[in-house]
Amino acid sequence: MNESSPIRRETAREYPVADPVPASAPVRRRSRFGRWMLALLILGGLGAVAHRTYDARQKPAEETAQAPGRGGHGRGGRPTEMKQAVGVAPVVTGDMPVVLQGLGTVTPLATVSVRSQINGYLTKIGFREGQMVKEGDFLAQIDPRPYEALLAQYQGQLARDQALLQNSKLDLQRYQTLNRQDSISKQNVDTQAALVKQNEGTVAADQALVDQQKLNLTYARIVSPVDGRVGLRQVDLGNYITAGSTNIVVVTQLHPISVVFTLPEDDVARVMRRVREGAKLTVRAYDRSDQHEIATGSLDTVDNQIDTTTGTVKLRAMFENGDESLFPNQFVNARLTVETIRNAPLVPTAAILRGTPGTYVYLMDGDDKVTVRPIKTGETDGVNTVVVSGLNPGDRVVTDGTDRLREGAPVRVVGHTSGPQAAGPATGAPGATLPTTPAAGAPAEAGANQPSQERRGRRRQAP
Repeated sequence: MNESSPIRRETAREYPVADPVPASAPVRRRSRFGRWMLALLILGGLGAVAHRTYDARQKPAEETAQAPGRGGHGRGGRPTEMKQAVGVAPVVTGDMPVVLQGLGTVTPLATVSVRSQINGYLTKIGFREGQMVKEGDFLAQIDPRPYEALLAQYQGQLARDQALLQNSKLDLQRYQTLNRQDSISKQNVDTQAALVKQNEGTVAADQALVDQQKLNLTYARIVSPVDGRVGLRQVDLGNYITAGSTNIVVVTQLHPISVVFTLPEDDVARVMRRVREGAKLTVRAYDRSDQHEIATGSLDTVDNQIDTTTGTVKLRAMFENGDESLFPNQFVNARLTVETIRNAPLVPTAAILRGTPGTYVYLMDGDDKVTVRPIKTGETDGVNTVVVSGLNPGDRVVTDGTDRLREGAPVRVVGHTSGPQAAGPATGAPGATLPTTPAAGAPAEAGANQPSQERRGRRRQAP
C-alpha cells in the first residue's frame, strides 16, 4: 500500500504514538519548587508581623527614657545622663568626745573566803545566803569548850609560876641583905638572882599560853572581815571544821566596785598625759552587746607595766554601784573619755569614702550635681567624724546613693534636711547622730518628685 494514501494518513491521526516516560519529570520539579516558595513567603510575612509588633511595644519605652530629666536625648538630639537619687546631710559644728574602748571585767575590791582559824565542830550559822553584812557581823560559831578548858589549865599554871617567882624574889632580897653583912657568899646571891630570872621566863611562857587560848576563843566566833554580800553556804551545821582548809562562805564587797579593762599600748601616752594634768576621766561601762550603758564611774589608776604578750596595759575604774548594776566577774565594755574636741566640723561617717583619691566625700555642687572632695578626718564615734580639712560647716555631702556616682554626675535629692535641725543634736549632745535624708530610690518618693508635665506626657505616650 502506498504510504501517501488517504487511508494510512487517517489511521496515523486517529492513533497517535505516546510520548516517552521521562517527559513528565520537569512538571513535578516545577510544582515542588512552587510549594517551597509559598512556605518562604508565609514565613516572611509572619516575621514582618512579629517585627512590627515588637517595634510598637518598644517605642513607648524609648520615648519614656528620652523624657527630660530621665536620660536619652534632650532638645536638639543631645544625649543626657540619668539623674541618680541621693540622700544628703549638712556638715555641722559640734563637740566630739575622744573615747577609748577596751574589754573589761567587774572586779570587787575585796573577795574574802571565810575559813576557820581553829579546828572544831560548827555549832551555829549566823547568816542567810545572799545577805548584806557589815564588817564585824557574826557569821558562824565553832565549839569553844575545848579551848575554854585549855585556857583554865594555862591560867592555873600561870598562877603557880607567879607564886614561885614571887618567892624567889623575896629570897633574893634576903640573900642580898646577908651578903652585905658578910653572912653568905656572893655565889649564893648570884644563884638566887638566876632563879628569879628563870621564874620570870616561866611566868611569861604561861602568860603566852593563856593569851593564845583567849585568842582561840575569839577565833571560835567567826565574823565578817568586810562589808559586802555573803554567797552560798559551803558547809553545813555540825561538820568538823579544819583550820585554814574548809570554806564556810565567801563575802564579796559590792560598794564601791571596780572594773579592770585593757587598752592598747599606743593609747597609754594620751591617757597618762591627762592623768598627770589632774583630770578626772569618765569611764562608762556597757553590757556585752555594747548597746546599753550599765554604770558611770571614773578612772582610778593605771598599771605600772605593759603586758608584752598582748601589747596592752590594764586600767582600773571605780564605780559607786549603788544600784548593784555591776556584778562581780561580769564582762563589760569600758569606754574611757579622754577629752572632748569643741566646736569641730562633723560629718556623718556614712558619707566618708575611701578609694583612689584617698579619703573623700561627694559634695553637692549646687542642687543637681556632685563633685569629689578629698578630706582629712580626725576622731570618730562611729556615727559622726571630725573633718580636719576639706569641708566647711554648711556644706552638703551625699550620705546615701554613692555607689553609682562620679565626678560631676547629675543627681536629684530625695528629701532635704535643714541646717539648724541637723546641727541641733550634734551641738547640744556630743556624739549624737546626725539626721540624714530618706533612703534614695524609693518608688513613691521618686514619683512624687517628678514634674507633673512629665508624668502626663508619659501617660499620653503609653500604647
